[in-house]
Amino acid sequence: MLRDEDRIFQNLYGQDDWGLEGAKRRGIWDNTKALIERGRETLVNEMKESGLRGRGGAGFPTGVKWSFMPPEERRDGRPHYLVVNADESEPGTCKDREILRYDPHTLVEGCLVAGFAMGANAAYIYVRGEFYSEASHLQQAIDEAYDAGLIGPNACNSGWDFDVYLHRGAGAYICGEETALLESLEGKKGQPRLKPPFPAACGLYGCPTTVNNVETIAVAPTILRRGPSWFAGFGRENNTGTKIFSISGHVNNPCNVEEEMSIPLKELIEKHAGGVRGGWDNLQAIIPGGSSTPCLPKTICDNVLMDFDSLREHSTGLGTAAVIVIDKSADMVEAIARLSHFYRHESCGQCTPCREGMGWVYRVMQRMVTGEAEIEEIDMLWEVTKQIEGHTICALADGGVWPVQGLIRHFRPELERRILERKAGGMPAQAAE
Repeated sequence: MLRDEDRIFQNLYGQDDWGLEGAKRRGIWDNTKALIERGRETLVNEMKESGLRGRGGAGFPTGVKWSFMPPEERRDGRPHYLVVNADESEPGTCKDREILRYDPHTLVEGCLVAGFAMGANAAYIYVRGEFYSEASHLQQAIDEAYDAGLIGPNACNSGWDFDVYLHRGAGAYICGEETALLESLEGKKGQPRLKPPFPAACGLYGCPTTVNNVETIAVAPTILRRGPSWFAGFGRENNTGTKIFSISGHVNNPCNVEEEMSIPLKELIEKHAGGVRGGWDNLQAIIPGGSSTPCLPKTICDNVLMDFDSLREHSTGLGTAAVIVIDKSADMVEAIARLSHFYRHESCGQCTPCREGMGWVYRVMQRMVTGEAEIEEIDMLWEVTKQIEGHTICALADGGVWPVQGLIRHFRPELERRILERKAGGMPAQAAE
């Protein structure tokens, strides 16, 4: 269990002042100039050594991503940009909003340090449109940092000029995809771009750009202050550091908590979320990383670890580490059908497999809920999700079909039971629980 002194986010619950004075008391903005004076190459190498992987879902090594930005000798006169993805729209995920609301200076300082490390003189923070108070707190933190000379011309007396801009989105889930986010920032329709070119070569306004998640950027200064070996000391190899977990659903105490990576899922829920409603034996399934990750049944949840590799071994993923707990009172098929509706609604429509496929999957899932389907259609549904997965510009379609794949993988008998009972003329499928 993580000790309080090792938590990077010391004000996750808003018990302290979220403004500049409170931030300084917690060690934020503590001699940031010294970090910048280490130089770009040192900062990037230390981030690589820390083992930090992106906290937005994909889990790409952060230091490696920063190193993709053109070095000084290869600059061609174009500005470099850091873009922070604060468009937290994944159902079940609510970690970044708490950073914006209660610890915004961690992000602002992180923008300066990360921006310098990749040679960027400006950061754009793209905030989900519904996050009104979070955006207000962040803007106040940016204003405080400007007034104190911490950002702007000669930021922190380091000789580096750095500007931070806040941009509010309009509530489109697709804008959480990095290239759709860039399109939206440029004032265009939020639709993903084909890659290559990748943002590090041609991103915002055609300039070298790195897009990172809020949590990824906010932890960077603390890692660099305390040393990469300190951060790498938590978790398992290739799954290092601390992580904010969002625990919701059928638990006694839904919460956000910063914990060590690779913590057992059962320990995470029982120590921090008060356990499953009705006891651990009342557990039906868990969605481990936000709504786009396949569910796991109780048998796997008993022993699985909360990290990238352990969850991948069970055909799911850590994603945003948003743990959604589902007890035996829930209709599992209806829950997944509801997620299918969400992804159908949020598809941008650019790619045919997603535009047409997600609507088809949702319509079949509606019939699966009531049992008005054929047994053969379960395999057909599986096959269609495989034809959709990996055949689109971005990963929205993948995230839309993975929950359905998880349902078929682990709860196929329940799908078959509904269909057979409906055919036998028995009770309505949902009432037969």
